[in-house]
Amino acid sequence: MSIKISLAGNPNSGKTTMFNALTGSSQRVGNWPGVTVERKEGKLKNDPEIIIQDLPGIYSLSPYTLEEVVTRDYLISGQPDVIVNIVDAANLERNLYLTTQLAELNIPIIVTLNMIDAAAKSGITIDVEKLEKELKCPVISTSAVRGNGCDAAAELAIKTAATEVSPRKIFSEKTAAAISEIEVLLSHVPANNRYWYAVKLFERDGKIASALNLAPETMTKIDRIISDREKAENESSEAIIASERYNWIDNVIKAAVDAPAGKPDNISTKIDSIVTNRFLAIPLFAAVMFMVYYISITTIGTIGTDWVNDVLFGEWIPTWVNSALAGAGTAPWLQSLIVDGIISGVGAVLGFLPQMMVLFCCLAILEDCGYMARVAFIMDRLLRFFGLSGKSFIPMLIGTGCSVPGIMASRTIENESDRRMTVLTTSFIPCGAKLPVIALISGALFNDAAWVVTSVYFAGIAAVVISGIILKKTRLFAGEASPFIMELPHYHRPLVKSVLRTTIQRGWSFVKKAATIILLSTVVIWFLQNFNWKLEMVNPDQSILAALGSFIAPLFSPLGWGNWRATVATITGLIAKENVVSTLGVLYGVEETARTALEYRIRQEYSSIAGYSFLLFNLLCAPCFAAIGAIRREMMSARWTIFALLYLTVFAFTASFLVYQFGILISTGLWNWQTLVPAFILSGIILVLLFRRNPYCGKDGKSALDLNEKRLK
Repeated sequence: MSIKISLAGNPNSGKTTMFNALTGSSQRVGNWPGVTVERKEGKLKNDPEIIIQDLPGIYSLSPYTLEEVVTRDYLISGQPDVIVNIVDAANLERNLYLTTQLAELNIPIIVTLNMIDAAAKSGITIDVEKLEKELKCPVISTSAVRGNGCDAAAELAIKTAATEVSPRKIFSEKTAAAISEIEVLLSHVPANNRYWYAVKLFERDGKIASALNLAPETMTKIDRIISDREKAENESSEAIIASERYNWIDNVIKAAVDAPAGKPDNISTKIDSIVTNRFLAIPLFAAVMFMVYYISITTIGTIGTDWVNDVLFGEWIPTWVNSALAGAGTAPWLQSLIVDGIISGVGAVLGFLPQMMVLFCCLAILEDCGYMARVAFIMDRLLRFFGLSGKSFIPMLIGTGCSVPGIMASRTIENESDRRMTVLTTSFIPCGAKLPVIALISGALFNDAAWVVTSVYFAGIAAVVISGIILKKTRLFAGEASPFIMELPHYHRPLVKSVLRTTIQRGWSFVKKAATIILLSTVVIWFLQNFNWKLEMVNPDQSILAALGSFIAPLFSPLGWGNWRATVATITGLIAKENVVSTLGVLYGVEETARTALEYRIRQEYSSIAGYSFLLFNLLCAPCFAAIGAIRREMMSARWTIFALLYLTVFAFTASFLVYQFGILISTGLWNWQTLVPAFILSGIILVLLFRRNPYCGKDGKSALDLNEKRLK
């Protein structure tokens, strides 16, 4: 008989890490909330009959965000056989608040004191036996990140699943009496969850009241019971429950925990005094990202990329394939398809894999050590000034690997206008798929300068900030920024296993895309480039692709790259952003796929300013089809999706246009009034939109929409 074990706990308590340890899975682990936005399932490594479920991280069973709704709905359904409540041993007081609620669900529960090693380093000692006595459930110490105690926790959970339990009641005598009165009125509710529903009704949880659909006279009686208790305490019922939970937790902590007085002066605190400093945080973040891209693009990553491009795909593979095909008497068109189409296209993309792997490794180290969690905290200060919160930056951090999970992570934002704006702007941040485009242009026109890569990363952040300022002043996106609460994990040495797993997982995802979507795209591009409308094999300049590209290319002339090859590469980038590079590799028809050969052709046709404009447009415009699909799912509206794609494309066009036009003016001093006049007008419009007063914000800074709603009430 199978047993379902649900892992539940606060964000960043180590649920997904333990899930990976127990199942052998490679679910993404991150030091910020929102990584797990849906329930995930896996089988225990040594026993396929045991199902392990990773639930979204939550702070309570009062649902304010989507992850709390997902977790609560699943738990009250009664499907789990046992709950493994993972708590941060170093933050026991805050984590036990959820424990008190889980213990009311009438489901067997065990508590795992995770990160017990970090707690010990902070001077915290926990008496497990006393804690078990207070909580009235099994307690075990673990360190999921190091794999210590995970298997023992699973064994304990399996044993506990067979035990009979009753709801843990912790409230004062008078509050407990009021809850009991409500419980009596819920005779139609299943007995195993009746107490929990009574507590929720006492808290005036509107969603529970609606779900139970109680008779008006019953609701009147319940309201009277609650009101009497509120008058007696001179507090809201929700405040009464919260206060009594914390009072009980304080008593548990006093009985079972020995912690040093005052704020712990540990290494994490000392580091945070620097990296989260009000004045140093942003410059340090910029310096860190510069070093990440310097290592990935300019130094270590370039060594591997040069060998893969110039030797593997530049000499060995083409030479061997040409010889093999010639020896087999292969038709010239098929030989061209394989060498000039597939190898040139796919090889041009895979050639940048070493740089991408180094980048993924650097980002994984920053995530695993705990720094990236601080980045969200740092960016909250900046983004809140522009109407967003650090919660909006979390999807953008996740999106550095791939925009799709980043867009999906926006589900954790409860404010609808903020959520939509986050979905809209997440793809501004360069994802892994855009790195080959960045590396190609950086190598071809800027001698692999690290500042180029760093500048486009921060150009993405600037695009988010500018969008936040402008859109928050419109009715569609007006309103206060969402509150942002998150745990800052302790710093620790990155684990080699964890870093390698994340790096390989992201790299393999890139390779799979190259072997499928990009392979198919290169075949189509080769065909369209080598045949005309009469299906006759012709020179590329007379092909179907040249005709289509030449028709659209004039639109991009003001951006500095209005030729058909660049236009076609940009359009194919909608399928997958890596296609920009593979398409250029096919279209320029270099004899070898060596990186130097392709870069040489690019240097012949583009100035450095035009190349940067091309790069900027491809990074900021509408994302790939997969990301567009994610936008459609999260927006849940075709209209909003179309608006998002139009906004992204117009923003990208405007940014590239201004960069190219003013770049030419500054570098050459030449005044082309036909293009500069529109550039100055556009700049003026943008400045007006940025600095005009927000019509939906009152003098005191409160949202005018919120004030109107209060007046209507």
